[in-house]
Amino acid sequence: MNRTDNAKSNTPTANKITEQLRHVVLFKFTEASTSADIQKVEAAFIDLPSKIKEIKKFEWGLNNSPEGLNKGFTHCFFVTFNSEEERSIYLPHPAHIAFVNVLSSHLEDVLVLDYWAK
Repeated sequence: MNRTDNAKSNTPTANKITEQLRHVVLFKFTEASTSADIQKVEAAFIDLPSKIKEIKKFEWGLNNSPEGLNKGFTHCFFVTFNSEEERSIYLPHPAHIAFVNVLSSHLEDVLVLDYWAK
């Protein structure tokens, strides 16, 4: 057995990663937004997985990078889908539209990036 064959035979198949579509959303809130306003937005976004079955995974957090490169963006949300079709259902979903309505008056800027996780 040569070295290449040995490496292939020792590759674990149980750890194989399935590609998933990640929808990354970053928020920069207006200066006028209060803590209560921001908490209302957080709660509305956090509630979406219970209302939209196409969301397979959801996580979020607040920026705590010491680098100072966040350009005022404070909140990061990751929404995971198994397909572009699921994302296509999510975007116009009434629960997502209702969330956007809660968010819109408090949003100074948003950055959205979608990618296939490898």
